[in-house]
Amino acid sequence: MARLTARERAALPDRAFAYIDSQGRRRLPIHDASHVRNALARFSQVAFEDEAARDRARTRLLRAAQRRGIMPIGFLSAQLEPRRRLPGGRVTFLLTDLERSTELLARLGDDYGALISDVRRLIRKAVRSAGGYEVDARGDEWFAVFERAPGALEAAMAIQSAIAAGPWPKETAVRLRIGLHRGQPTLTDTGYVGLSVHTVARICFAGHGGQVLLSSAVHDALGNELAEGLELTGLGSWRFQGLPEPVALYQAGAAGSGTEFPALRSATRAD
Repeated sequence: MARLTARERAALPDRAFAYIDSQGRRRLPIHDASHVRNALARFSQVAFEDEAARDRARTRLLRAAQRRGIMPIGFLSAQLEPRRRLPGGRVTFLLTDLERSTELLARLGDDYGALISDVRRLIRKAVRSAGGYEVDARGDEWFAVFERAPGALEAAMAIQSAIAAGPWPKETAVRLRIGLHRGQPTLTDTGYVGLSVHTVARICFAGHGGQVLLSSAVHDALGNELAEGLELTGLGSWRFQGLPEPVALYQAGAAGSGTEFPALRSATRAD
């Protein structure tokens, strides 16, 4: 494969690349058969901004391979491999959601993409440091899984600390709500399915920016492994639409902080 010069690369249209990031940087040229094969081989080495960007690039690359008559069998197997490495059995889910994301988008305009990338970078670092695995990232949500509940709570607190530290552009208030839940979902080639996935989503979206909510299943799994300086405050049992049973919730925070949040969203008290 002939190496592209800077001039040749600049002359190619955007459609000749599988991946263009939010800053306009173009990667994985796919304008001819040799570069398509090279992109298939190098795809796993690219640091994509999020899973949605990876999915778009994968689709463009596979279409280019189809047009060139290239059968990417090894590539497809490699893309399924990360799913097989996700932990099975009883696991703890962590879901984050950016509060008032639509308002942030309206305020920041073209800078919103860079902000989302920075937020995801901080989340990804905290999750990996605590032994977690990235499951999915879509829009302003980020989904991770942990084999152990203490790791999930450690990551959640590290994320909130990093987000609070900033700094963020135009003095923007960036706040995440985080939900934790533990269960035994079914692991498929495309990710997790089961009631526990829906439960962690309900818990996350019931919270407020800066808040970490966890279910009694996570609370019980923590046992005596609560990190020094943290405390869990019982919030009682809550009913969520679509869930058959009430969920007992706790709020995690720094000991003695006395942080208070408004009443939970989209939930009604069951006790």
